[in-house]
Amino acid sequence: MIRLEYFRHADFAQLMEWISSPQFLIQWGGHTFQFPLDQQQLAAYLSQANTEASDKHIYRVVHEATGKVIGHINLQIDRINNSARVGKVLVGDQSLRGQGIGQRMIEEAVRIAFGDFKVHRVNLGVFAYNHSALACYEKAGFVRDGLLREARKFGDQYWDLWEMSMLENEWAGLQ
Repeated sequence: MIRLEYFRHADFAQLMEWISSPQFLIQWGGHTFQFPLDQQQLAAYLSQANTEASDKHIYRVVHEATGKVIGHINLQIDRINNSARVGKVLVGDQSLRGQGIGQRMIEEAVRIAFGDFKVHRVNLGVFAYNHSALACYEKAGFVRDGLLREARKFGDQYWDLWEMSMLENEWAGLQ
C-alpha cells in the first residue's frame, strides 16, 4: 500500500503546500518551524538527516499503486537510550485519510526503528484532541504512557499531549 523513502529537496514544495496554517504547522511540527514553512527551514531540517551516522531520518510516504508522494514521517534515534521517537506524521493527501494509511505509516516507521536501528523502545506524542490519531496509534500497538496536561501553547490555548510508546517485545508479539 505504501513505502517510506528518504525525504528529498524535490519534496519540499509539496510539503509546504500541505502545511496550510500556523495552527496546522504547530500540530504537525511543533515549534521546529515558523509559518509559513519555506525552503530554507526545510533545508535546515534535512541538512543533518538521512545518513548512516545521523540520528534523524526523514521520510516521504509513497503510495505504491500510484507512485505519488502522499505523506511525511520522521524518526529521531536516541542511541544512548536505544530508543526512537516517531514525529511529524502527516497523510498529506486528504482524499486518502481514513483509509488506514496513517496506521501503515506508523507500522512501517516502527518496523524500521526496531528492525533496522535495533532500538528497544519507540515513542511518540499526540495531542489529546486528535482522537483519530490516538486510535491509529493504539491500533498499531502503542500504549498510552501518560498525559502531559496543557503541555503546548498555541495562541491563548493550551493543548494536552499524550505520550505513547511501544517496546520491542510488544512489537515482536505483533509480528
